[in-house]
Amino acid sequence: MDESGFRRRPGRGSVGRRLVLVVVGVLAGAGVAGAVGLWIYGVYTMSAPSQSVRVGMRVDGSRVVVKVPVCPADAVGEVEVFDGESEKSLWRARDPKTSDGRRGKVTLWADDEFHVSEAGRQPSPLPRALDVLVTFAGSEDGTGGYFDMRRVLAAKLPDGQYWTDDGPMTGEAIDAQWKCGASAPSPSAP
Repeated sequence: MDESGFRRRPGRGSVGRRLVLVVVGVLAGAGVAGAVGLWIYGVYTMSAPSQSVRVGMRVDGSRVVVKVPVCPADAVGEVEVFDGESEKSLWRARDPKTSDGRRGKVTLWADDEFHVSEAGRQPSPLPRALDVLVTFAGSEDGTGGYFDMRRVLAAKLPDGQYWTDDGPMTGEAIDAQWKCGASAPSPSAP
């Protein structure tokens, strides 16, 4: 019997409880699905950048010059060059001496343009592909590019232009890829 003195029929009171349990179960399932979806979105956006940054290269005679985008508040810290096919390290240097070097215009194998370099002579002929990695000073952040040397050598580039995956670009256009300024942090900002 209930408080009013009437006898309750068995099973009738459990409908409300069942409804509450179903609603709670649906909400919990939706919460778990939302959390999993948010985790997948985070993994996807961190592992697949929405826009790849172009790095340029040009070859002038025997000089191989790379241009990487650098914000005004940043500077190149270290440059590493690898054979793009064997991944063998070909050259490494730190702390550019020149303002061009600090601003991302780097002549590879130019030991005299860096405070520290590891001996490595420019291979002749150049490998079929070069992989160049650049790290910003005071940071572990950086950028780099993989270059098919046949395409770079075949490009007829005017002064101030570099070969990229998207074709020729000026040094200014390469730098403009980063959204530098007060409203957008530089690539090496914490």
